[in-house]
Amino acid sequence: MRVSIQKIQQYKDNGERFPVLTAYDYPTAKIIDEAEVPMILVGDSLGNVVLGYESTVFVTMSDMLHHTKAVVRGSKKALVLADMPFMSYQVNPSEALVNGSKFLQEAGAQAIKLEGGEEMAETVDTLVSRGIPVVGHIGFTPQSAYQIGQRVQGKTVEAALQLVKDAQAIADAGAFSIVLELIPTEVAQIITEKLPIPTIGIGAGPHCDSQVQVVSDMLGLFTDFVPKHAKQYTEISSVMRKGIENYVGDVKSGSFPSKVHGSNLSENVLNELKSHL
Repeated sequence: MRVSIQKIQQYKDNGERFPVLTAYDYPTAKIIDEAEVPMILVGDSLGNVVLGYESTVFVTMSDMLHHTKAVVRGSKKALVLADMPFMSYQVNPSEALVNGSKFLQEAGAQAIKLEGGEEMAETVDTLVSRGIPVVGHIGFTPQSAYQIGQRVQGKTVEAALQLVKDAQAIADAGAFSIVLELIPTEVAQIITEKLPIPTIGIGAGPHCDSQVQVVSDMLGLFTDFVPKHAKQYTEISSVMRKGIENYVGDVKSGSFPSKVHGSNLSENVLNELKSHL
């Protein structure tokens, strides 16, 4: 039985914080699920950390459905939340409904996430009223990075008030949770205390009901850039590099493969084979 949106709400009601991690493939999802992370986000961040794009705007519906299916297959208990990619929901609520339904019906996700504040309230309402659970996303919204830049949002009184309005609008429209990305700690605290639904922070301070991290950042898969809001709990890139270097050395030296890594013909079969040569 997977974690339900009602269970996510219970965390908030009980004052119990919960973790969220991204995953983009079967083995990673399996490990995260076994670690009892209650929600896995198939983020469009896969554009950056898996596909090598400079921006999430290049990620397509096909990309997201493909990777969501893999994460669903790799998990059994976690609620799988899928990002709706750029321009799959911004055109109008009807198109958002068609695309959003594909994540549940075709990919097997339990919920979808979309970016935007007050301007997306109608779309959220359309999706939720048709049975598609929605998570909102305000603050720094990666799909708008070309327009707003990659920086903390809500640092003026006017901008902070707009974030509060955005959060309230998304909650009122029926979202069961909302991501707060790269906003001042104080603003995130105000929103978290004001909203009845759980807030999920990333670079938004310690007062959110939940925290989400990109799994590649958290595990140290990349060393050339580590976001300020990320904490590396290990450096898997060095472990991988060492393992690969050992493999290269063994192949070059002839120590791999050894007899234990292969199979052999029986002596009778081998002798008969040689007799035919």
